[in-house]
Amino acid sequence: MDENLDAIRKELKKYSQEHLLTEYERLDETKQKQLLDQIKGIDFGLINSLYNNTRKEFNEKDSQITPIEYLDKNKLNGYYKSFQETGESAIRAGKLAAVTMAGGQGTRLGHSGPKGTYDIGLDSHKSLFELLSDGLKEAGKKYDVTIPWFIMTSRENNEETVNFFEKNRYFGYQKDKNIFFFIQGELPMVDTEGKILIGEDGLIKQAADGHGGIYESLVKSGMTEKMRQLGVEWVFIGGVDNCLVKMVDPVLMGVAIDKGVTVACKSIVKANPHEKVGVFCKRNGKPGVIEYSEITDEMAEATDENGELLYGESHILCNLFSIDAVERMGQTPLPYHSAFKKAKYIDKDGNLVVPDSPNAYKFEAFLFDAFGEVDDMAILRVKREEEFAPVKNADSAGVDCPSTARKLYEEFHHLK
Repeated sequence: MDENLDAIRKELKKYSQEHLLTEYERLDETKQKQLLDQIKGIDFGLINSLYNNTRKEFNEKDSQITPIEYLDKNKLNGYYKSFQETGESAIRAGKLAAVTMAGGQGTRLGHSGPKGTYDIGLDSHKSLFELLSDGLKEAGKKYDVTIPWFIMTSRENNEETVNFFEKNRYFGYQKDKNIFFFIQGELPMVDTEGKILIGEDGLIKQAADGHGGIYESLVKSGMTEKMRQLGVEWVFIGGVDNCLVKMVDPVLMGVAIDKGVTVACKSIVKANPHEKVGVFCKRNGKPGVIEYSEITDEMAEATDENGELLYGESHILCNLFSIDAVERMGQTPLPYHSAFKKAKYIDKDGNLVVPDSPNAYKFEAFLFDAFGEVDDMAILRVKREEEFAPVKNADSAGVDCPSTARKLYEEFHHLK
């Protein structure tokens, strides 16, 4: 162990991160091993590079942003049936898997558990996870197939999530046969000097690497290999907090197959030109999503000859990928974005510091940054009231909250 420790000390010194072993002697044997394993797993060159990027100003204005074409699901006319039949055929053949990103906690909702375990207040008291499983089982019954379900958790909520499913008998699924759990990747948090933080437990303070980490996590955890063994060719990836998400949509799948694209995404039209959402576009001729902060007022308000917004297709995290695309994206490094957050940490004297203002950077990749890896993609506009009822905020916010999601869900399913 001493030789091993010496090698680690040398590596840490090289990157000015020697403080990571400050608490080492105070830890029990199990945690000492955990800390050393954490250190061995860190790409210090990457962390240095990410920290240095926080000091730079990036100018997206150099990108050439142009509108992207889309199809409106409700205006497909004669093509609707054709797309639907193509998609249904692929679904019946067992070619679709569903992935739910469920690494978050329900803290913003005043809920202490994983967000997927939250009850939005329906008379049935079903959790978000159960509502999603209902959709999958309903589709499975319709197409006489079991849609394999892959759930991405986080280190923070994995155990509680799996226990919740076990307690609920996996909502009719069978663990490791048609429902699988895998853990989202993490990256260390660094302070304003670029030093990696030590958490209250004496271990390295890490944060989830954003929903863009989904591709790499699927590949590294062996989930894409499992999908291939099951005969899966298409992967739907969505979030846990949209209780109207339609993970099994033959029209979306039919569009992807018919158009010969490897990525097909759903959009909803912006509620107003200045709604603070990311929208689909082309960036330097490649598909992408432009954040609302990058859009000028002129772009936001621009319309086509039919009065439709040129940049009006909101990204709602309802995306279909070919399994080849997922694997390719899982092996392609995505750009990381930094967020400045408040984070408790142990200082060099062993004291717990609880900051009252942001003090640390977390790094995350965005799922849509991978869209630029494909030459073309299909966008299918759907109706907000039929497919988008997010639960992101507490009821006090009045939007994207349990009460608004519940109302949309009840209206769509004619429960009230």
